[in-house]
Amino acid sequence: MFSGSTVVLTGIGGDGQVGEVVARAFADQGASLILVDRQPDKAAARASELVAAGHRAHGYGCDLADEAAVADLAMRVRREHGGRVHALVHMAGGFAMSGRVAESSPEVWHKQLTINLTTSYLTARAFVPLLRGGGAIVFFASQAALPGATGAEMAAYAAAKSGVVVLTRAIASEEKGSGVRANAVAPSSIRTRANLKSMGENARYVEREEVAAAVVFLCSELASAITGQVLALG
Repeated sequence: MFSGSTVVLTGIGGDGQVGEVVARAFADQGASLILVDRQPDKAAARASELVAAGHRAHGYGCDLADEAAVADLAMRVRREHGGRVHALVHMAGGFAMSGRVAESSPEVWHKQLTINLTTSYLTARAFVPLLRGGGAIVFFASQAALPGATGAEMAAYAAAKSGVVVLTRAIASEEKGSGVRANAVAPSSIRTRANLKSMGENARYVEREEVAAAVVFLCSELASAITGQVLALG
């Protein structure tokens, strides 16, 4: 499905997280992967695992909250991988409870906006030019950002993910004529190692493989008429 295509995946370093399953799903479909993580050694390790399994993958370290670093990453990808990207999946981010607004920490607020929303904006800003002509973006939103969610005691995270939804729709509208599609998935809790540790075995989870299947679909030609949408999972 993705033979001959270059796919950029961010936030892939953590073991037991969703990124490793998404990366494997794209690799199994023949994609050449650009794997990005804040820690270069983690990106390199993930790429090495895939290469050892017979896939094509390259690891890059990048602080996606650093405008200059993200611009440099996009320039390197353009120079080293043929100047064309077929899909960008932005999974970098993180979750933290911020507590009741009146007692919350501005530090947590700013961090949640930075790791979830600013990284989405800067990454899209840098890579949209490489996607023009027929590329797809998939962002990770959250059910905390969907209608009906209260955001209680997680206002920082919910606000950041709501911003991701707005960003998704803005790009979809702005780039409609350029052939770039932008969509988002909005999962409930995903069965990751971190979530299992904090929430236990008995919580309701979306499986990582289910998330990966949705992401691959949204980046594929099967979804060529879909843009500006938020797909709730779970």
